[in-house]
Amino acid sequence: MSNTAIAYREEFLDHETGQHPENYKRLTSILDKLHTKSYFKELIQPEIREATEEEIASIHTISYIQDFQKRVKMGAGHFDPDTPYSSGSYKAAALASGSGIVLADTILSGAVNTGFALVRPPGHHAEKYHAMGFCMFNNVAITTKYLQSKGIKKVLILDWDVHHGNGTENSFYSDDSVYFISTHQYPFYPGTGAEKDQGTGKGLGYNLNIPLRRGSSNQDYFNAFKEKIIPAIDKFQPEFILISAGFDAHREDPLGGMDLSTDAYEQFTEIICKKAKEICQGRIISFLEGGYELEALAESVEAHLAVLKS
Repeated sequence: MSNTAIAYREEFLDHETGQHPENYKRLTSILDKLHTKSYFKELIQPEIREATEEEIASIHTISYIQDFQKRVKMGAGHFDPDTPYSSGSYKAAALASGSGIVLADTILSGAVNTGFALVRPPGHHAEKYHAMGFCMFNNVAITTKYLQSKGIKKVLILDWDVHHGNGTENSFYSDDSVYFISTHQYPFYPGTGAEKDQGTGKGLGYNLNIPLRRGSSNQDYFNAFKEKIIPAIDKFQPEFILISAGFDAHREDPLGGMDLSTDAYEQFTEIICKKAKEICQGRIISFLEGGYELEALAESVEAHLAVLKS
């Protein structure tokens, strides 16, 4: 039996965005790559469900959820210039959030230790009141709230997308039971993620932004892991680690400006898996966020998943 579960539903392809960089080909390219690997058919594939309105409302307002539902009934449109939606977008977004919840249950049951949510739309820019930056519901934040409801007292979220995870940061900025860490190109979209932003109230000291200059290399990231990320994990001692796994810091990505190789994502995953095994029984859920050069994305996801399942 595999140590890893993967969450995927064909309805993710029904979130139609046209010629937008965040389009269905991102998932089909990943799946094409994974189907060439012998281990893929061995992964646990639990039945994915939509997150309920109540579960989504642990992060987002009811008014936003209802507005989203009304919009898709009227057809296609845009939440903002970057964030298109179609008639299939609400179901896809609810399934994306539900994927994390189902993976959490699968891990909590003891069936597996790790899970990968192969989902779209992505989530880490989505704010309490609105969609933003290709993202509609904040998948990693909703899963965090679900884990808290199941008695998990300390969750660490690591976001290595090229863009700062503003929505996730804001969801837990005053929460000392969630440690949010973000490596990101800076200054860059969405303009947040300064090093000085470290949380507020009880959450002060539980928000670690690691802004990196444009063109940062594998070694720059490895230094961040060694000097900042691993010490933070050791100090916090989480019961669960969630990863916002964006692959748009890859040197081939058209939307980013970093210089990471595919191998870097393999090594990031090895570092985190080793630490998770020491601290939290290896419990990790990883969520697909960005990554827009199809070949680089597929290869990077496969490298990440190959380590997660080992």
